[in-house]
This record gives sequence, structure tokens and C-alpha cells, in this order.
Amino acid sequence: MNVVAIFAHQDDEMRCLGTMLKCRARGDKLFFITLTDGSKGFVQNPTIDRAEAAAIRDQEMRDLASHLGAEYINIAELDEFLYDTPEVRMKLIEAIRQTGADLIFTHYKEDYNQDHITTHDLVLHCAMQSCLPVLATPSEPLVRHPAVFMVEPFGAFHFPATYYVDITDYQTEKIELLRLHASQEIAMQQAVGAGMEKLCTGIALFRGEQVGCTYAEAFAPMLSRGALKPYPVLP
Repeated sequence: MNVVAIFAHQDDEMRCLGTMLKCRARGDKLFFITLTDGSKGFVQNPTIDRAEAAAIRDQEMRDLASHLGAEYINIAELDEFLYDTPEVRMKLIEAIRQTGADLIFTHYKEDYNQDHITTHDLVLHCAMQSCLPVLATPSEPLVRHPAVFMVEPFGAFHFPATYYVDITDYQTEKIELLRLHASQEIAMQQAVGAGMEKLCTGIALFRGEQVGCTYAEAFAPMLSRGALKPYPVLP
């Protein structure tokens, strides 16, 4: 199975990375797609040049993907100004086709960041459109609509978690991998007073307690035709 994380920014995969590690353990191939260049993620250095910032974020994500034997596609739209345009849609359609996606993880429809919401909407449309021959790109259309699951956002008040994955055996590796986003470890410490470990541990413990394990990640299926499957896809 080809498992694809499609997010707005480099490091947004933190809400599904444990599950992706579990997918890799069962033999799945992993892919990461980011929609923006991540260049606005430097609260610790707000005057940094866009190209320099984007290069740092790109390399951090590539390092993480490399550790997993995964492929990374960076669409690199301007961070904090992502829009649903025909051009961006066609880029994402082609990226999804390149991965041969069977399972996609993406943002929930309600989130604190507009880039996250726009990414959700793009995935909603492009997952379906990636199957349509009338929308031609260099890669062939997908044979079937990928399954799509949405991850839990930060500060979620009404996240309808209905699927849980036990990541107890992968939590430590997950944190180690996320620390490869070194610029964001610093940025988050400055912005919210917490690094990757704290940001990921509390919610994983809470979700694990709900389902009777130590650490878990929670998901909601995208309720659209084709995205919800009548067979299990999560590990």
C-alpha cells in the first residue's frame, strides 16, 4: 500500500507519523507531500530571507523522509498564503498520481491555520480529481480513489475521532524523527513553550487512555464518496 501524508507545512505530519511508522512496518511505501515552502515558520528569526528559510525547511523534511526510506514532494507555495487555484490543484493532482496513493493523511476541516484548512479542501477535491482522465498530467490517473483520513489538529474542540491506532511501540522513534525539524523545535519552544516531545506526548497519552493502550493517534475519515472504504486500511 502507498501511504501519503499531505500537509501544508514541513512538520505537520506529527499527528500521524507514529501510524506511518506502523504502516512501514507492515510493508507499506511512504510518501510526504507539502503544499507550502514553510518559510514563515521562523518566529525565532522573523527577518530571515524566504529562500534561506525555505531551503532549511525543505532539507529538514528530506532528512526525515530519508530516514524512513520515503519519497518527498515539495509543492512549495508561499507559506501562510496558500490558495485553492487551478494551478495549485493541478500540481497536487500530479503529485498524488506520482505516489500512486492508496491511503492519504491530511488536515481536519476545522483548524487554527488557514493553510491547513486550504490543504484539507485541496485534498478533498484533488484525491477525487486524481482519478479523472480529463485532467491530464504527466502521470497516469489513479485507478481508484484513495482512502483519506484527517488528523487531529492542535487545540481541537470537537474533533470527531472514530479511528485509533496504537503507536506505543513507535512513540520514541516518532519523537526522534520529529526532532529532525530542528528549526521548528526552536520555533515552537519560543512560540508556545513546548518542543516536539511535549506537543506529541500529552495527546497521545490521552488517546491511548481512551482505547486501552499507552500511546495512540486518532483520526476521522473524510466523509466523501470514494474516500471512505468498506475495508480496513489503517494498521
